[in-house]
Amino acid sequence: MSQETLLALSLALPAAGALLVAACHRWPNLREAASLVTAAATFLMVLSLSGEVLEGGRPALRLGEMLPGLAISLELEPLGLLFALIASGLWFVSGVYSIGYMRGNAEPHQTRFYVCFALAIASALGVALAGNLLTLYLFYEALTLVTYPLVTHHGDDEARRGGRVYLALLLLSSMLFLLPAMAITWWVGGTLDFTPGGILAGKVTGGAAAGLLALYAFGIGKAALMPIHRWLPAAMVAPTPVSALLHAVAVVKAGVFSIVKVVVYVFGLDFAADAFAWLPWVAGFTIVAASIVALRADNLKRRLAYSTVSQLSYVVLAAAILTPLSLIGAVLHIAAHAFGKITLFFAAGAIYTAAHKTEVSQLDGIGRRMPWTLAAFAVGALSMIGLPPAAGFVSKWYIVSGALAAQAWMPIAVIVASTLLNAGYFVPIVYRAFFVEGKNDDPAHGEAPWTMVAALVTTAALTILMFFWSDLPLALARSLT
Repeated sequence: MSQETLLALSLALPAAGALLVAACHRWPNLREAASLVTAAATFLMVLSLSGEVLEGGRPALRLGEMLPGLAISLELEPLGLLFALIASGLWFVSGVYSIGYMRGNAEPHQTRFYVCFALAIASALGVALAGNLLTLYLFYEALTLVTYPLVTHHGDDEARRGGRVYLALLLLSSMLFLLPAMAITWWVGGTLDFTPGGILAGKVTGGAAAGLLALYAFGIGKAALMPIHRWLPAAMVAPTPVSALLHAVAVVKAGVFSIVKVVVYVFGLDFAADAFAWLPWVAGFTIVAASIVALRADNLKRRLAYSTVSQLSYVVLAAAILTPLSLIGAVLHIAAHAFGKITLFFAAGAIYTAAHKTEVSQLDGIGRRMPWTLAAFAVGALSMIGLPPAAGFVSKWYIVSGALAAQAWMPIAVIVASTLLNAGYFVPIVYRAFFVEGKNDDPAHGEAPWTMVAALVTTAALTILMFFWSDLPLALARSLT
């Protein structure tokens, strides 16, 4: 089978899986089996492309031409391969988790949930495989639209209100900022194809370059830079598997992936640093401000949501430093955050399913009744703080090393401050869970359904495994520099 065929199948399989899931709506077991088989096949298809990419190959496929000179095309390069592996691999784990969650909470519209989840993965893979800005934009917008029914899944007033904020901020930011940025890039650079060294290298300077960068940074709203971040906590009305999709698997990863892609292939690492001078300050403010909000939040999912806002800006901050080491850190943090944050949301969903608790103040002693869940939560928290032996330590090491190489002291101060804040809002949860006695009137309960526990233990294990074995993501990250 040719590499071009594999590329097309990697994108087509999730879409076909969505149709298959819809066709099996009368038979829940068959429907969920179809979802899992499609997820596994998609991951294996993407994995089969990794050998050629690691050897320097760039499988490409032209799908058509929208306008003269503006093609819709696919091309797999190292950063896209990493994102595609994360999205397709965690889709399978999320599918296993979702079986326990959706059934355990008797969620309505389960077929619609699995269909939209598959379409979201298809859109995320389209972003990962995009060969130019036009293709990326089309799949980026598709991802917003197909996740809207997931955000509004419960159909009540709160869900519709959260969905409106989600849709409005993401669509408006992309149409008002990202589209004009692409038009200017086309006008100045003469192409939208991702180019090693950058489309704009030597073609735009000074204030014009800084302004164009601002259009990209705020136009890619899924990266959740403040003030384009409120869609993310607003979307917490969705079921927990959707929160995991938004925060770890597809949506926010599409955002920070796109930011890194623009830095590397539109501007280039050798671009004049003065055009990027403002971006570390915005990213640094987002990191610290979101961490402070998380520190004060008692609702567990809200705390995790603002933690995500903060952690995403680590990637933006690292990319904006414009050193090879910091870029490696940015790419590694995409993977580290995916494994750690999905573990945290899986644990939050398990706690809700088994104990019906949603607030941090309600978690006293829960670790003794749900040891597997809270131990996995502790691993995810360790990674978010950036301590060994968790994946977050590896990515932070490279980010700090890149900042030191550039003598960028503000990013280092931000990372130190945010690490302390991360510890401030994660350590008390683990402490309460294991070392504070629960209330005597708290009804006895055990772990959530086994599929949920299996999934969260798997992602916690991946978080630790990446600390000891980060060869693949590291090789992909290094090939970008």
